[in-house]
Amino acid sequence: MSSSPMSSHAIVVGAGLAGLVAAAELVAAGKTVTILEQEPEASFGGQAWWSFGGLFLVDSPEQRRMGIRDSFELARQDWFGSAGFDRAEDNWPRQWAEAYLQFAAEEKRAWLRERGVGFFPVVGWAERGGYTATEHGNSVPRFHITWGTGPGILAPFIAAVREGVEKGLVSLRFRHRVDELILEGGAVVGARGAVLADDDAERGGPSNRDVVGDFEARGQATIVTSGGIGGNHDLVRQQWPKRMGEPPKHLLSGVPAHVDGRMLSITEQAGAHLINGDRMWHYVEGITNYAPVWPQHGIRILPGPSSIWLDATGHRLPVPLFPGFDTLGTLEHIVSTGYDYSWFVLTQAIIEKEFALSGSEQNPDLTGKSIRELLKQRLGKGATGPVEAFKEKGVDFVVADTLEQLLRGMQELAPDVPIDAALVREQIEARDRELANDFSKDSQINAIRQARRYRGDKLIRVASPHRILDPKAGPLIGVKLHILTRKSLGGIETDLSGRALDPSGVAVPGLYAAGEASGFGGGGMHGYRSLEGTFLGGCLFSGRTAGRSAASLA
Repeated sequence: MSSSPMSSHAIVVGAGLAGLVAAAELVAAGKTVTILEQEPEASFGGQAWWSFGGLFLVDSPEQRRMGIRDSFELARQDWFGSAGFDRAEDNWPRQWAEAYLQFAAEEKRAWLRERGVGFFPVVGWAERGGYTATEHGNSVPRFHITWGTGPGILAPFIAAVREGVEKGLVSLRFRHRVDELILEGGAVVGARGAVLADDDAERGGPSNRDVVGDFEARGQATIVTSGGIGGNHDLVRQQWPKRMGEPPKHLLSGVPAHVDGRMLSITEQAGAHLINGDRMWHYVEGITNYAPVWPQHGIRILPGPSSIWLDATGHRLPVPLFPGFDTLGTLEHIVSTGYDYSWFVLTQAIIEKEFALSGSEQNPDLTGKSIRELLKQRLGKGATGPVEAFKEKGVDFVVADTLEQLLRGMQELAPDVPIDAALVREQIEARDRELANDFSKDSQINAIRQARRYRGDKLIRVASPHRILDPKAGPLIGVKLHILTRKSLGGIETDLSGRALDPSGVAVPGLYAAGEASGFGGGGMHGYRSLEGTFLGGCLFSGRTAGRSAASLA
């Protein structure tokens, strides 16, 4: 069944954060917008809804109140030291990185505050690096948690789009799957595709692909904001970077299955240039969700720095691959061992102070904006409720009173790979001896003590240094950690207006891209590595840029 052609000033493909921000900008300019979204309305807002809501800001009031001295120059040093831009196709990604850093240091916070977005007062320290000043990592804490997490970031843009619907400026079309971008005279003038059957799938859950009709939507601008490839493990393995060895055989998914990269190839067929496909961001602290929403659903542990990190056979990971220091460096090392998992060994004292779980649904206190619940969860006795639930119900957790019992339980979770129990005991006892003094040659212990010099870490994030085998800190806990897919760092090459470029570097008339589909700007503004808090921020900035650019078309 064919519907009559839809017409508007702009078409937005994808109703995630970048698409909603672009649409909100178009509505603010008085332009008409058609939003095409493959999934049911329950998934309105896309991946951002599930996020922890972390945002990268530079020299913010929150940082200054925590005693942090940050600057644009320091943030730029960290960004470019992490990005490692080294390709000819990094021209536009470099420029996007510069523009985004200016945004994060100047207008970003005020722009969000004007829309009612607030921030948790304690700034987090993600991706600490552990190398020299010019290499990977954040020199200072910059991870600002949104009050309301992912839903809190989405709220003002969803409201703007809903208001646009009421004013007759926005047409929201769920279950509209784009199969083709319409090319006429070398310009993209809209999109065609299939209307899918209604589906009552829960947010993020699998939905049917039953075709009940087709559609055509036309506009002066078409903005692709369809996300990346993290839900498509075959494509992740196909694009896996050779520098990281063979792709893992077992992966968990940190994003729904419909985040499959399908729209990227459709956009490429319309003339767009895809770059940096081998740059990607996957986590190494994934645990199996005991209540999965999508296939192979994993949750990421956001760890403090104290857990002992072992490879599959029981060898301690090398310096500086401590929890929370270098995501991709740790990923590369784990893959090099020939196994696709690793272990945390820790104590109850560590899990209570240092474990958080990524995601809006795993942080009901922050998501629900409940100060009472936040004080109870973060400053009260015991781990947070969601962490304790995973410890009790999760298949990747082992709890024991003695190291022998713990290692037997860990071996039962991985029966095919012998864990060297004697080596594990030797390493833990050696590490514990280093705590007899206030100084040490153990780099991880020194890192823990350094972290606690930051007021935010000492308050709610980093446990007091203690012996792992101290019974008073127990019980002992082992956690089997899986590789968790998350973000594409490459994508559709765009200029600083968000216009999609062809392989020769010329803008494809009428075609724009934003969000993860564009590598968060330019086809990969992060380069090889992220500093965290920059994925949602990249969606905000690139969506705003593309929306304003498309609105300026006569």
